[in-house]
Formats: sequence, structure tokens, C-alpha cells
Amino acid sequence: MASGFGISGGTGRCYPIWMDFSECMSTTDAPYKCRELRDDYLECLHHRKEFTRLNAIYREEQRQRKNGSTEHDAHDSH
Repeated sequence: MASGFGISGGTGRCYPIWMDFSECMSTTDAPYKCRELRDDYLECLHHRKEFTRLNAIYREEQRQRKNGSTEHDAHDSH
């Protein structure tokens, strides 16, 4: 559970999302309805989707460099 306190003593970055998720869970009769809020909260904490996307971009850039071309090369020639 989120404590609500951030690293510098203010409100933590994920606390508002936690509160939305917590409220949803306490008011619903079907917890599956809160799945998106739970996913948002976990993404806020761990950034898994963000890191997965960044890794995919990095791998694609490396693949293009290995093959001798990049998106930037195509745009720079115009």
C-alpha cells in the first residue's frame, strides 16, 4: 500500500492513483471492475510497460544501426 509520502516529504507520485484504486475496491461488488486502476497503480510504481517500450525502441535502433540505416538518416536527407 502507498504511504502517501514522497521521497521529499510531499505527496507521493503514485498516491492519487492508489486512492482511486482503493476507493474503487471499497465501493464495488465486482473487483474486476477496478483492474485498470490496479494496472495504472502498478505501472506508476514499477514502470514495466514504459521500460518494455523503451527497450523495444533501443533494440530497433540497434538493429537499424547494424543494418546501416536509421530513421534519422532518412529524415536528414530531406
